[in-house]
Amino acid sequence: MELLFPLLILALLVPTFLGVRRQKKEMQKVSALQDSLRIGDRVMTTAGLHATVAALADDTVDLEIAPGVVTTWSRLVVRERVETATAQDPDLFRKDDDTNPPEGRPTEY
Repeated sequence: MELLFPLLILALLVPTFLGVRRQKKEMQKVSALQDSLRIGDRVMTTAGLHATVAALADDTVDLEIAPGVVTTWSRLVVRERVETATAQDPDLFRKDDDTNPPEGRPTEY
């Protein structure tokens, strides 16, 4: 009975400690990404916005969300760098792909 209380405390503290460590590593990775941004990088924000980096400042980043449309954001909102597929990839838009049905044919859900 005397051993139950210390084991209970240990069972609660170990998962908390491991969770904090994992979160700290993830924050370091995101911070390194935000420091390594370059003009022309495709990024995704924490809100899910996909954009291209147009300009960089100390605390802000200008993101081009459409041709000629540039908005200013805090660097902290950049969550990840996005790799985009090129239009020259022949398998990207195949004619026989069901996700792009021919004109006039309704898509079934």
